[in-house]
Amino acid sequence: MCLICDRIQLIKKGANPYFVKELATGYVVLGDHQHFSGYTLFLCKQHVTELHLLEPIFRDKFLAEMALVSAAVSRAFSAQKMNLELLGNGDSHIHWHLFPRQAGDLGEYGMNGKGPVWWYPAEKMFAPETQVDAATLCKLKEQLLAELKLVD
Repeated sequence: MCLICDRIQLIKKGANPYFVKELATGYVVLGDHQHFSGYTLFLCKQHVTELHLLEPIFRDKFLAEMALVSAAVSRAFSAQKMNLELLGNGDSHIHWHLFPRQAGDLGEYGMNGKGPVWWYPAEKMFAPETQVDAATLCKLKEQLLAELKLVD
């Protein structure tokens, strides 16, 4: 079974607490863990493993919407830089990772405080304490939704 498809089904049932907004080609959700505050995902509505497998018209819309989501995440969380990744090595269903970055957010793990998010140790990035409480999650969702409404 596909973890991304499972999460989309939870959205459709109204049972995914991380869901922020549905767009034409995908779903905007906050990440389960928030070491990088504002970490967001954009889940493709179609279950495909590679970007080039999408029909060109849908793919172009998906990429355009992803750019809008990136701009909204950047504004909502005052990012100094955005990191965008479409990997799919673990979950083979197209989904973007959007990381709003701040100076020094890697701590001692970056080269002069800089580098990709994956330099930060996974056991710290996904530690239980990086999951947010309900009130914080609500606040993060409100911040992002306010910016996403501007791009409709």
